[in-house]
Amino acid sequence: MDIIVKTAGDDFPSRIAQMFETVIHQGHGSLVLVFLIGVIFGGIIQYTRVDKFEKIAGFAMLKDTIVPKMLFLTVGLASIGLYFMIEAGWAHYHIKPVMWGGLIIGGTLFGISMAILGKCPGTGPVSIAEGRIDVLVGAIGGLLGGLVFTLYYEDFFKPLMGEVAGKWTLPSFFPGHEHLVVLIFGVVVTLIAILIPKVEFFDEEDLKKLPECERPDLKEIS
Repeated sequence: MDIIVKTAGDDFPSRIAQMFETVIHQGHGSLVLVFLIGVIFGGIIQYTRVDKFEKIAGFAMLKDTIVPKMLFLTVGLASIGLYFMIEAGWAHYHIKPVMWGGLIIGGTLFGISMAILGKCPGTGPVSIAEGRIDVLVGAIGGLLGGLVFTLYYEDFFKPLMGEVAGKWTLPSFFPGHEHLVVLIFGVVVTLIAILIPKVEFFDEEDLKKLPECERPDLKEIS
């Protein structure tokens, strides 16, 4: 699908305007719809409290399973829903090429940064909206990192990322059985999310909000 961009220029205001035009001219959504989806997403993030540092840190230490339960459930349901929406012509995606160097280095940096900051690109903006300065500093660092990547992409980062290994999708490995593969994958991943035992890692503020009979730290003492 061709995207119509009317705003010209490479300056910052023009780039911001082009970002909004990209959404407006996608043909299957609007700024209002995107805004509403963002509000719902933010509400889910706050309800599950996965925007808290303790949730991500607890997940990294294998002391909290809320994040993997949420991730597996989201991937399972979204895989089925998105695939059949694309098949029906209601949505589309752009498959990114596989570049092993970029994936390994980028994934390692992402994992280290996520463990240190205790946030991911999805939960970060929610935390910033709650007024958390540490996440704001991390977001500014991410923007500066993106600027460095853009400026030095051709000279440094492109050779580092390696050769393009093609555009892969799981259904493409099973020609003629794409629908069945997507269904099986989505159901299996959803079941994994349900079967993962619920374990929560509470910080001091969370513990204070719980009744004494439900506080795990007091249970351990008794």
